[in-house]
Amino acid sequence: MKNIPVIKAAVVAVSRDCFPMSLSEGRRKNLVEAYKKKYGDIYECPVCIENEKDMLKALEDVNNAGCNALVVYLGNFGPESSETLLAKKFDGPVMFVAAAEETGSDLIDGRGDAYCGMLNASYNLKLRNVKAYIPEYPVGTAEECADMIAEFIPVARAIVGLLNLKIISFGPRPQDFLACNAPIAPLYELGVEIEENSELDLFEAFNNHAGDERIPAVAAEMAAELGDGNKKPEVLEKLAQYEITLLDWVEAHKGSREFVTIAGKCWPAFQTQFGFVPCYVNGRLAAKGIPVSCEVDIYGTLSEYIGACVSEDAVTLLDINNSVPADMYNECIKGKYDYTLKDTFMGFHCGNTPICKLTKGTMNFQRIMARTLPVEVTNGTLEGDIVPGDITFYRLQSTADAKLRAYVAQGEVLPVNTNSFGGIGVFAIPEMGRFYRHVLVEKNYPHHGAVAFGHYGKTLFSVFKYLSVEDIGFNQPKGMLYKTENPFG
Repeated sequence: MKNIPVIKAAVVAVSRDCFPMSLSEGRRKNLVEAYKKKYGDIYECPVCIENEKDMLKALEDVNNAGCNALVVYLGNFGPESSETLLAKKFDGPVMFVAAAEETGSDLIDGRGDAYCGMLNASYNLKLRNVKAYIPEYPVGTAEECADMIAEFIPVARAIVGLLNLKIISFGPRPQDFLACNAPIAPLYELGVEIEENSELDLFEAFNNHAGDERIPAVAAEMAAELGDGNKKPEVLEKLAQYEITLLDWVEAHKGSREFVTIAGKCWPAFQTQFGFVPCYVNGRLAAKGIPVSCEVDIYGTLSEYIGACVSEDAVTLLDINNSVPADMYNECIKGKYDYTLKDTFMGFHCGNTPICKLTKGTMNFQRIMARTLPVEVTNGTLEGDIVPGDITFYRLQSTADAKLRAYVAQGEVLPVNTNSFGGIGVFAIPEMGRFYRHVLVEKNYPHHGAVAFGHYGKTLFSVFKYLSVEDIGFNQPKGMLYKTENPFG
């Protein structure tokens, strides 16, 4: 994955001046050793912070070391002002974690009181309006704190990614897909830049790439990737030309930003003017770490990018599309898997899911568009059943009044033949029926949802919380009523 950050985290210990600094320094050393033993390298800042001058020295040290994430470690009670000022001045995600007491035989000079210090740290962070990641239970032994830091790293990767992200869109959205339209003001609050372009700009750039000497090599790469699933070889050169166009646009337009995603368009005029649909190319770029959403879904590609940073894997964007027929459920799911019919649904999109996430990818024509257009201008979609396994369905979205909300739900793709078209899978999420009604419908989410391949709910929830998203929906278990749910059933 080329389009996501590499995190270099630093551990900075803090010490209240009425406690022995050696207590924090020794515990810091043990923490770093525990982390390196289990997870790999992490930077140990040699400056232990007792006051604001120490804080400035530590800040300079971690910046000079090239660190882009920070772990503030309360080896003892800690200086609440200096440690939270460090978090405020550091230009990147920050975690606070505290040392547990080590032995009942040394609770005089060996007692650190970091359990207490974490309370004051959290209070001061709020006073200074500073964001920080604090684990669910932020106090532990060296080994336990090392595990907490490991859980922080993918959160940090997503935050650093967003702070250095530009979304490039080619629009506007199709008229009947206003559900994908949302105010962009919250993007700037997240630190994300956006460049909005016309389809005409893209069409001009595409035409200017006609005859590009790189086209044959990219087309050959596509043919090798598709293998015997290449049912439309006549469109590969155009698709290769389009992929090169997008990648060149990214390089020419990323500006000061390091990472880029794209919100693209594929109808109603795209296929008649370009002469193909871009689905397969969108999936190829997603596999490279550059998600490309369909239907100019800006918050869709933003969501995909967060998932790519968290999982370090390809992601996709799917319609929460259709119910599973009762006969299919009865034949293929009931009695074999612990899901009701209402727990299941089909996730679908025309063909943007990367081939690595399909059981077998087939290059084909876009059947929905071909109902009203000549088949030859709808070639370029990638069809196949989505690989079975754990998934997380999620989305970050702006409301009409420019407030961020999100949802996260874990489940799986079942190994059930879909007998359908496009990139599609039979999904199962516990209590999906209630979640669908009281989160997705009740809170006006659009039909597009991002999919990460694995269970990443804990990390995604932490990312959204770090971003100050107050409304984070999830698939609540039985007995836990939604606010809008009828208690009488």
